[in-house]
Amino acid sequence: MAILIDNNTKVLVQGITGKQGSFHTKLMLEYGTKILAGVTPGKAGQYVHGVPVFNSVFDALEKFPEINTSIVFVPASFATDAIFEAIEANIKLIVVITERIPMHDAAKFVNYARIKGTIIIGPNCPGVISPPYSKVGIMPAHVFKEGRIGIISRSGTLTYEIAYKISKANLGISTAVGIGGDAIIGTDFIEIYEMFLKDKDTDAIVLIGEIGGDLEERFATYYSSLKNKKPVVAFIAGKSAPEGKRMGHAGAIISMGMGSAKEKIEAFNKVGIKVADKPDEIPKLLYEELKR
Repeated sequence: MAILIDNNTKVLVQGITGKQGSFHTKLMLEYGTKILAGVTPGKAGQYVHGVPVFNSVFDALEKFPEINTSIVFVPASFATDAIFEAIEANIKLIVVITERIPMHDAAKFVNYARIKGTIIIGPNCPGVISPPYSKVGIMPAHVFKEGRIGIISRSGTLTYEIAYKISKANLGISTAVGIGGDAIIGTDFIEIYEMFLKDKDTDAIVLIGEIGGDLEERFATYYSSLKNKKPVVAFIAGKSAPEGKRMGHAGAIISMGMGSAKEKIEAFNKVGIKVADKPDEIPKLLYEELKR
């Protein structure tokens, strides 16, 4: 059916009374996402688009113990505490939309989540969507049509553009996961790809990378070691970025000759992953891979 989220996903919105939290709660509800509660300390008793607000995650879970997913819109200065609270409450999936969380804070909650068996998507990500079942994120839902192609992406806007092109080509999306653009993230390409390998309703995966770091190179090494694979088509953003200059995301910086688009494309080509030169080429490459 999908990975990470589906029609059994029951959501808590942390930071629901803020501008972004309230706005995207409305859009998620309109999509059909089952949002049971929200949390903003000091705002208990209020309602946001019909969703009851609680002072803490534990208060929300006392009323709605079936909650299994949280989405975090809490400002960066308070987000780390909110994420630790959700981990302590044993929520199994936490989608962190918040950007500009300090790296040392992200390292702490990502490590703690792994110890506790919690999956973190993000921080600084657009979220997860499994059309038509559930959207836990900020993506424009209308560009995601139901289908059998998985997306794993470091870029938010490119996710939307490429999902639109895939949907327009009558392929459609099983699940799209924006893993986040920061240097430290909760879940990487390899971990999400392994989930797609187990999903009988996903036939191929589009991997959207960008300059900086070595996530793409590590995925290429992993992919080359697999005996049983699903096809992967890739796109790398930031080909024209100068060395040493950050381009948008905290993780998107080329340093000391590492993390360039050229290196990432070469790593993919070496293991047989086709890389699109432009997003428009992705549907064609997908059809070629699916026919093999």
